[in-house]
Amino acid sequence: MRLIIARCSVDYDGRLAARLPEAVRLIMIKADGCVAVHADGGAYKPLNWMNAPNRLSVQGEVWTVVNPAGEKLTITIHELISDTDYELGHDPGLDKDGVEAHLQELLAASPEVLGAGFRLVRREYPTDIGPVDLLCRDAADKAVAVEVKRRGEIAGVEQLDRYLLFLNQDQTLAPVRGVLAAQIVRPQARALGANRGIECVEIDYDALRGIEPDQTKLF
Repeated sequence: MRLIIARCSVDYDGRLAARLPEAVRLIMIKADGCVAVHADGGAYKPLNWMNAPNRLSVQGEVWTVVNPAGEKLTITIHELISDTDYELGHDPGLDKDGVEAHLQELLAASPEVLGAGFRLVRREYPTDIGPVDLLCRDAADKAVAVEVKRRGEIAGVEQLDRYLLFLNQDQTLAPVRGVLAAQIVRPQARALGANRGIECVEIDYDALRGIEPDQTKLF
């Protein structure tokens, strides 16, 4: 990971236009190509960012990041204060909790719950930025990437959107559409999913486990 502290201004041109005026900020460039611009505050969320895959080019003080969708992030360095590289090594990733892992297993066994004619191709389908929970084919034999969450939130939609950028570069799969499957889908996630062309599906975990509504449940 490369960490840069610099006085910079930032311009974004994509789904909308946005500008950050000149100020001292932290710029993070991750090994997978993600670029994020942070202020000294605001918890984890960057002021602006560009997810991988993308292309970073540097011409003097102007750094330009462009992704396959044509979005562009332009960072102009007015004063470079610190520029450091760290090798973090392999990260094993976040372990899913018991319910989420079991939900993925059950959906892999019964993919038709996600849509008529769905069939499983592979669990944990690899991409350069991590594995997609399920890769399926629908009734029309089109590829579908499925991300499984206990709660469907904006972060899950954005994660799946990043996977789709990678998967749609593979001509043996493209076009690939996305489905976010969760027990509960937040309205904000559903709205963002509709904007990104990602379907959000709510899954009845108990029904998938074969528990009838009138059965006594311990949990």
